[in-house]
Amino acid sequence: RKDNTGSYLKQLVIGSEGTLGIITKLTIACPPLPASENVAFLACESFDDVLKLFKEAKKNLGEILSAYEFLDSACVEVLTKWTGVTTPLESEAPFYVLIETAGSNAEHDEQKLYGFLERTMEDGLVVDGTVGSDPSKIKAIWDVRERITEALKHDGYVYKYDISLPLPKLYDMVEDTRKLFEDNDKVTRVVGFGHMGDGNLHLNITGPKFEDEVMSQLEPWLWEWSRDVRGSISAEHGVGFKKRDVLGYSKAPEAIELMATLKKTMDPKGILNPYKLVKVPGQP
Repeated sequence: RKDNTGSYLKQLVIGSEGTLGIITKLTIACPPLPASENVAFLACESFDDVLKLFKEAKKNLGEILSAYEFLDSACVEVLTKWTGVTTPLESEAPFYVLIETAGSNAEHDEQKLYGFLERTMEDGLVVDGTVGSDPSKIKAIWDVRERITEALKHDGYVYKYDISLPLPKLYDMVEDTRKLFEDNDKVTRVVGFGHMGDGNLHLNITGPKFEDEVMSQLEPWLWEWSRDVRGSISAEHGVGFKKRDVLGYSKAPEAIELMATLKKTMDPKGILNPYKLVKVPGQP
């Protein structure tokens, strides 16, 4: 319910990774399951088409659009090699998009989705596609996206990055990373996939084993790349202790100082999830 009686202190805890307090009571809102669900798997010839398709999806699908995921052909290659999972499409493409719709009226939702797909295929934004509405096909389509991480592990070691970037720059990072490791036998592949709705890129670099040389090329180069386009070094996986000392690539010194002040004020003894998120003078 609305409560406009000053600063909403509860919001301070969100994103603090347990460094400001402990949850002692939790209320969960459980909305009803959607009565209608559809998943489309589409092929695109370029990342520019992926961006244009996203814009059209937001405009034409509106309230029923519940997911918009992208993956590149390198994701499909590693997925097929190690898991045997293939796309539901007959043709191959440089990029693939998964669109999920969820609503309350099956006839209305399907009409909107199929109308959208027809228009975007006529415009050349989509070169191939399929739609699933029954649970088995929906699962099969989602498996293409969700089993990428599993497949990558079979390459050996995975350097994993969870970054948010402005949408026009999202795939530039993947391409620049590939150029960085061109003709480097210590790197097997570079793949990119993620959530377009919030500009979240999952950048994964694999190799036969962990190499200090590869890591030193990736960091701080990736942090600098992200900073220069005003991205974030952690989109959804958090900071923890691994990214605590590079937080300055995403946060201004004044913001980090304020975070440290809040931590010292709310946890003066430094006992709540120490070593994480932000360094506080006099605390671990």
